[in-house]
Amino acid sequence: MTPDQMRDASLLELFKLEAEAQTQVLNSGLLVLERDPRHAGSLEACMRAAHSLKGAARIVGLDAGVKVAHVMEDCLVEAQAGRLLLSPEHIDALLQGADLLLGLGTPPAQPGVVDPGIDALVARLGALARGLPVPPLAPVKAPIVETASAEPPEPPIKVPVIEPPVAPTPTKPEFSEPGGEGRARILRVSAERLDHLLDISSKSLVEFQRIKPLGDSLQRLKRLQATARRALDVAREALPKGAVDAQAEAMLLETRQALGECQQLLAQHMTDLDDFGWQGGQRAQSLYDAALASRMRPFADVLAGQERMLRDLSRSLGKQVRLVVEGEGTQVDRDVLERLEAPLTHLLRNALDHGIETPQRRLAQGKPAEGQILIRARHHAGMLLLELRDDGGGVDLDKLRRAVIERGFATEQTGEQLTEEELLAFLFLPGFSMRDQVTEVSGRGVGLDAVQHMVRQLRGGVRMQQRQGEGSTFHLEVPLTLSVVRSLVVEVGGEAYALPLAHIERMTRLQAEDIVQLEGRQHFWSEGQHVGLIAASQILQRPEGKPSDNGIPVVLIRDRDSLFGLVVERFVGERTLVVMPLDARLGKVQDVSAGALLDDGTPVLILDVEDMLHSVAKLLGSGRLERVDRNARQLPGSKRKRVLVVDDSLTVRELERKLLLSRGYDVAVAVDGMDGWNALRAEHFDLLITDIDMPRMDGIELVTLLRRDSRLQSLPVMVVSYKDREEDRRRGLDAGADYYLAKASFHDEALLDAVVDLVGEPHE
Repeated sequence: MTPDQMRDASLLELFKLEAEAQTQVLNSGLLVLERDPRHAGSLEACMRAAHSLKGAARIVGLDAGVKVAHVMEDCLVEAQAGRLLLSPEHIDALLQGADLLLGLGTPPAQPGVVDPGIDALVARLGALARGLPVPPLAPVKAPIVETASAEPPEPPIKVPVIEPPVAPTPTKPEFSEPGGEGRARILRVSAERLDHLLDISSKSLVEFQRIKPLGDSLQRLKRLQATARRALDVAREALPKGAVDAQAEAMLLETRQALGECQQLLAQHMTDLDDFGWQGGQRAQSLYDAALASRMRPFADVLAGQERMLRDLSRSLGKQVRLVVEGEGTQVDRDVLERLEAPLTHLLRNALDHGIETPQRRLAQGKPAEGQILIRARHHAGMLLLELRDDGGGVDLDKLRRAVIERGFATEQTGEQLTEEELLAFLFLPGFSMRDQVTEVSGRGVGLDAVQHMVRQLRGGVRMQQRQGEGSTFHLEVPLTLSVVRSLVVEVGGEAYALPLAHIERMTRLQAEDIVQLEGRQHFWSEGQHVGLIAASQILQRPEGKPSDNGIPVVLIRDRDSLFGLVVERFVGERTLVVMPLDARLGKVQDVSAGALLDDGTPVLILDVEDMLHSVAKLLGSGRLERVDRNARQLPGSKRKRVLVVDDSLTVRELERKLLLSRGYDVAVAVDGMDGWNALRAEHFDLLITDIDMPRMDGIELVTLLRRDSRLQSLPVMVVSYKDREEDRRRGLDAGADYYLAKASFHDEALLDAVVDLVGEPHE
C-alpha cells in the first residue's frame, strides 16, 4: 500500500494485511512443529504471531478473533513450557485457528452473524491446551485458496486418515521473528511504481551508451584540427620569404596558436567526457541493477502455502509426504513467481496423488513409510531451472500404453511401437488422464495440460522423466524475469528484430547447394533431420535484403517437438533487452510481443515466436510460402518478375503456377479474392492473374479494389474464367482488367503469350 492508501484504509483492511503476514508465519512454524514438537524457534515465532493477532483483533473489535488467538497462544505457551507435547491433533486445531483468523479479515456476508464453529474451536483448543480429551471437530469455514485449476469442486472422498508418528527430525533454520532486530525492514511499494522506476533506469542506461559515439565524433574532430594545423604549417613554410607582409605573418601565427589552443581545450573536454561517461555509465548500470533487483523475490515466496496444501491433502488421501526445497533463496521476478504458483500446485498435487504410494505399500516395497517430494531451484544462463522430483512409483508404462490405445489416440500396432518419451507426451494432452474415476484431486485430465500451457505463456518449457518404481521428475525452464529478455538480434529488411534465446536452438549459415526441395518446401539437413526453411522477410512483410556473400544466415527455432529454420539477412549479436510493452491502443500486433532499445538507442521489436508459427501455418495452407534462396542463385543484376495467381480451384491454380514457373517467372498463389487482396497489400507483384467466381471475394471485387488503391492501380491484371460470354468479358474489362482469357480456349501458349504481352519476359 502507498502511504495515501494506508491512511484511507479501514481498520479491517489493515487487520487483513497483518493477518496474511502472521498466518504465513503460523503455517510455516506449525508444519515444522508437526515434525519436531520441541523446536524452540518455531514455538517462539508461532506464539509471537498468535499474540500479535490477538492484539490486532482487539484493536479492530473482532471479539471472535481475540478468543481464538488467545487460546492458540495458551496452547503454544504450554508447549514452550514443556507441559504439552504437540500432536497432529493439536496442529490440526491450530491450523484451523490460523485459517479462521485469516478469514476474519474479510467482511461477512451477513454482519452480526457469528460462525458457530468458532466457539467449538475455542473450546477444543482450550481442552487441548489442558490435555483433556476432546470430541472430533466439525470443519471451520476457512478461506479458499485458488490454484487456477480448471477442475470444479467435487464431493470429498472418504479416505481413512493415517496420522504420522511424531518423531524428532533435523531442525530447520530458525524463523525470523516479526519485528525482530535481524528482520529486514520492508516497505510496501506498488508494482506500477517499481515498473516505472525500472523503465526510467533502463532508459538512463541506454542514454549513457550514446556518449561513446559522441566521444568518437569528438576524436574525429580532434584529428581534423590536427590536419588543419599541419596544412597551415605546410602552407606557411611553402611561401617564400618576404612573400607576405608582417601583418599577414602575424595573422598566420595567431591562427596557428588558436588552432593549438582549440586542440588542447578539446583534448581536456574529451578527457572530462570520458570520465563522466564512465562514472555516469557505472551509476546508471547500478541504478538499473538495483531497480531490477527490487522486482526480484526469493523462490521461497511461491512455496508459502504449498507445504500446508501438501500436508492437508496427504492426510485426506491417507499418505505421508515431506516437502524438501533446495534453492529457496534463488531470486526470481515477482511476476514470474505469481504465474508459477498454479503450475507448481498442479505438479505437487499430481506427484502426491499419482506418484507417492500409501505407507503400507511403501513399506512392502522396502521404502520409508513417508514419501518425499523435492523441489530444486537454480539459475542457469539467465533462466530459472526447476526440478520437481518424487520418490513414488513412477509411471506404469503398460497401463499408459493401454490407455492411449483405448482412448483412440493410437492403433494397437502403433501403440505397441511407441517409445517411453512418446508415451509420456500423451500425459500433457488436454483431457488425458490415467484415472478411471474423477475425484476432487484428479481424473479430468487438465493438470499437466494446464501446466504446459501456463509454462509456455512464460516463454518456458516443461519435460518429464520417470523410472518405474523409483519416481518421476519434472524439469521446468522459465525466464528469471519478464522485464528483461536475453535475445538474438537479427536484421530483416534493413531493420533490427529480436528473437528470445529461449526459443533458439542454434544459428548456422547455409550455402545454396545445402538447400533441397521436399514435398514442395525447401529444407536442409541438420543433425539427422530435415529442417524446413522460412523467410523472415515474408513473415514480417519486409522487403528482401541483399544476399550475403558468406552464406545464408539461418536461426533454428525449436517449437515443442518441431524445428524450423528462419532465414534472416544478418546476425547482429546477443543482447539483454529491457522489455517495453507496446501501447495498448495498438492491440495485438501480429508476430510482435514487445519493443526494446539497443545500446545505441535504436528501437527493436521483440518477436512473438508462437504468433509467428501461426503466420507460417497460414502461409503453408495458402501455398504462398516463398523460396528463400532465389536471390543467392540468381546472377548479379537479375531479378525475376513476380506473378500472383488467384483461383479457388486447386487444379487450375497448380496448372497455371507450373506453367509460369517453367517459363521462369516467380509465382505466388492465393486461394480466393480475400487471400489475394491480403497478398497484394503485403508483397510486390508485377502481374495479377485471377478467376471471377470465388468465395469470400470474387475476381471482379478484387480488381475493383485494386484499381482504387493508389499504390496498386497500375498493376497489370489478367482474368482467366470459365465464363466466355461477351457480357462476362465486358464486365471484367470494365472493372479494370487488362486481359480476359476464357478457360474454354485455355492452352499453354495462350496463357504464356498473354503474360509476355502484359509484363514481358521473366527476367528484366
